[in-house]
This record gives sequence, C-alpha cells and structure tokens, in this order.
Amino acid sequence: MHPLDNIIWQALTTRQTGFAESFGEARRFMPEVTLLGAFREPTPQGYESLAGLLSARGTIGVFLEQPYQPHTGWEFIAGAPLLQMVCENGSAPPSSHGDSGPELVQLGDADSPEMIELTALTKPGPFGKRTHELGTYLGIRQEGKLVAMAGERMKVPGWTEVSAVCTHPEHTGHGYARILMSEVMRRIRNRGETPFLHVREDNVRAIELYKRLGFSTRLRGHFVVLRKDASQEKL
Repeated sequence: MHPLDNIIWQALTTRQTGFAESFGEARRFMPEVTLLGAFREPTPQGYESLAGLLSARGTIGVFLEQPYQPHTGWEFIAGAPLLQMVCENGSAPPSSHGDSGPELVQLGDADSPEMIELTALTKPGPFGKRTHELGTYLGIRQEGKLVAMAGERMKVPGWTEVSAVCTHPEHTGHGYARILMSEVMRRIRNRGETPFLHVREDNVRAIELYKRLGFSTRLRGHFVVLRKDASQEKL
C-alpha cells in the first residue's frame, strides 16, 4: 500500500496516533480536532466499527475510493469528488514574499477562534478548534484581522498534507495563498518530507494554483459526510 492510500487511516495509525480514537476496524480524529475518520476497509464490519466511534446521530467525514453507496444505519449528508495531489519536484519552493511582502505569523491556541471564523466563511474543508495542533499554521493579518492562512494537517511517514488554504473574500487577488503555501511547503521540504494536499475536483481556481506550485494529481476519490442514524443508537 502506498503511504497516501487510505490516508486518514494511515495518519491515525502512524504519525498521528496521539489524536486518534479507536473502535474495532475504525479510527477517527478526536472530535474537537476534526470530523475526519476512516476504516481499514469499506466493508460492513468497517462501517459497523465506524458507527461504534459515534454517539447517536453523530457525524463523520471519510475519504472513499468509490462514490458512496447507501449503507444501513447511515444517512448521507454531503459529498464531492476529491483530488489528491502531490508535489514531488524534490526541492523546497523559494520564499516568495520577500522583505516587501506581508508578514507571515505562526498561529496557535489564541488564534483558534479567528481560524474557525475564517474557515467557516471560506470553507476549505473541516476545521475544528484544535485542528491547528496537527501541525504548523501560518497566517497573514491586515489591520489586526486574520485574512489568510494555510497549514499542515494529516501526516504519514515521509509526507505532510498542506491544508486549510483560504483567504477572506475581501482580501483576494494579492497572492496570499501562494505566499503561505510556498512557506508551508518549504518547511515540509526542509524536514525531508513531501507535500501533498486534497482539493475538491470542482475547485478549478485552486487546482490551477496548486499546479503552478508543482503539484500533480495522484488519485481521484470521494469525500463524504455521514450521519449515524437512529437505528444504530444501540452501538
């Protein structure tokens, strides 16, 4: 198996076990970190184990190789085709903001409310109050307000995901996403790791940026959000 196959499972069983909750053949990140979870295989046993991680009517986000097919005990909430992209050019991108560019600030616990507000507005993907603990997150502020950010989410041996790339709609057009991503990627490369990311297949503008930064598509999958329905409350 490639390290990036079944990526959520691999992250939660290798470098990010400290953020994992487990039940049978399933794992999930602690709910306050992110809603992502996974099973070893998408079998009835896998879905049963996934249900065991959730309270009644609980929700979880999973990555699937194939489009979701209805399963007893689950309600489909949302989903979209997803591309996994990798940047294997072998070198760290140069710092692109220079002395005259915006200041990049490292974000932490005190910034979490603003990070949640920005991601709720721009919807780059699931983001919780402790997501920033998964890796380094950098931001750009204008007049004290967080207007753009990017950081690291899932990690497996040799690979780190670039994630939560977003810019406030009133501050687009300044190249903030490129600047932030270039610095996050540089730091990943300097650790001897390879950057990768996930993006909705219909997010054409973002995909064009990622290609300019050296990313190429590795695989096409599907992101779905599922709710455990009342029939499984006994689990």
